[in-house]
Amino acid sequence: MSSIRDRDKKHLWHPLTQHKTHPDTLAIKRAEGAMLYDENDKAYIDGIASWYTCMYGHSHPYIIDKVKRQLGKLDHVVFSGFTHEPAVALSESLISILPDNQEKIFFSDNGSTSVDVAIKMALQYHYNRGDEQRQLILSFEDGFHGDTFGAMSVSGLSVYNGPFEAFFIEVQRIPVPHAGNIEQVKKQLAEILSAENVAAFIFEPLVQGAAAMKMHEAKYLDELLTITKAQGVVNIADEVMTGFGKAGTHFASDQLTISPDIMCMSKSLTGGISAMAITSCTQEIYDAFYDDSILKGFFHGHTYSANPLTCTAAKACIELLQSKEIQDAIQRIHRKHHEFTDSLKDHKLIKSTRVCGVICAVEVNVETGRYGNYRDKIFALFMKRGVFLRPLGNVIYILPPFVISDEQLDTIYHTILEVLEIMNTPASVEY
Repeated sequence: MSSIRDRDKKHLWHPLTQHKTHPDTLAIKRAEGAMLYDENDKAYIDGIASWYTCMYGHSHPYIIDKVKRQLGKLDHVVFSGFTHEPAVALSESLISILPDNQEKIFFSDNGSTSVDVAIKMALQYHYNRGDEQRQLILSFEDGFHGDTFGAMSVSGLSVYNGPFEAFFIEVQRIPVPHAGNIEQVKKQLAEILSAENVAAFIFEPLVQGAAAMKMHEAKYLDELLTITKAQGVVNIADEVMTGFGKAGTHFASDQLTISPDIMCMSKSLTGGISAMAITSCTQEIYDAFYDDSILKGFFHGHTYSANPLTCTAAKACIELLQSKEIQDAIQRIHRKHHEFTDSLKDHKLIKSTRVCGVICAVEVNVETGRYGNYRDKIFALFMKRGVFLRPLGNVIYILPPFVISDEQLDTIYHTILEVLEIMNTPASVEY
């Protein structure tokens, strides 16, 4: 019988893949904790929690047990006109850990749809209040918010969006603020707000993931949010990547003084068990839709909204997130990352390092395109050594499951240094 790899090539089209230049895939047979195992039983440390989803490790027994129990009660039911205990219980658990101003949650399927929901909420919020001229969306340069059309519109990475830009909704972008440009960015923001009817400002709080884990300080973001809030702009925090402990707090927005009006969540929401997204909002946003007129209702729905099994998994994840074991692990990983980056201060191959919570980024001192040959070579060297990392151009980042051990982290750190030394002496490289 043909291998899974060979059978894969017959029908499957993989995401973010140019199959002509990258025809091969790796077949993963099983996973447990922080480890992946291929069809030949070779082990790999999952250094990015499979795109930041499996933060409690793969096949966590606590989550699996909860989902199995729910499977015997209710697998699925339409969420329009019906409700069920898993959805209600999840809403109670989630609201208890969200910023205090969040009161309502709306279900969808993934990070991109959570952003589309947020954009539609913001636009219709103004429309329902008789301010339909507010149509412009504000976002950060180099932001990434997903692959559906609304999410693409507010993203700033043309490598993802180039062929579709003629079809986007109206968006203006401003630089991410930092100590050197904050006054200039505030001036630019004020000019846009005075000249345009801005409906919403969407941002990735503290960390821009797809932009190679670029990080910014809460205090400068707060300055912008203070301005937009005063002008009646709906502030939208895209916490799809940063949410649920990855930034060190439950949500990156917890580190802000100005809480967002709307929040987008997915990825580690369900611990990788299945796909689900949530868009939360304030009571004020919700009240703009609460009316005798059906035309003011929010007409957006997904077939698998609030799937009982997925809600059960998400509630179990929140329980794990709040446990002492996971909270201690977040602090432990954060300390380990800082110890590692401190050791790189004088490394000739390292341009810069940055850490936020369990997110660690190492910028290599080499010029390369985001998906250039350098990235492919360094990825292959990691995989050969049993470490799964997906560099973004010349940035190597680590975003491990909370359950990763110190020994596994040390293996990742050691492998990064080993691979960098190999890349610095090309004659010795075996690709």
